[in-house]
Amino acid sequence: MHNAPYHAHIYFTERDRTAAEILRDAFAGRDEVLFVGAMASGPAGPHPIPQYEVHFLAGSLDLVRSMITASGLTALVHPLTQDDLADHTTLGQWIGTPVALDLTTLDPPGINQGVPRFGRRDF
Repeated sequence: MHNAPYHAHIYFTERDRTAAEILRDAFAGRDEVLFVGAMASGPAGPHPIPQYEVHFLAGSLDLVRSMITASGLTALVHPLTQDDLADHTTLGQWIGTPVALDLTTLDPPGINQGVPRFGRRDF
C-alpha cells in the first residue's frame, strides 16, 4: 500500500553522531518525511543504543533507504502494523549491521502503541 505507515530507527554511537545529525537534518528538510524524532542519548524501548525515529509513508521507502545507505549508518526500517514484534523482526529490514533488540519491551500482537504516535490514522 502506497500510503502505509513506516518507521526507520537510525542508530548511532558517539563516533558516528555527527553523521547521524547530518542525516537527521537531511530528513527534516524533506517533504516526504512526516516526522523526525529527537536523538535519544541512550537505550529506548527495544533499542539498546542511541537512535532516532523517522516516520514516512511506503511511497517514500526507496528514498529513505537510499539516504540511510548513503550515510553509512545502521538502521532498522519497518512498517507500522498492529504487530509490534513482527514490525521489529520479520517485517523489518536492516541496513548495515543489525543491532540486538530487547524484544521483551515490544507490545503484544494487536496492540501497537506506535500507531497513535505516528500521528495519522488515514492509511
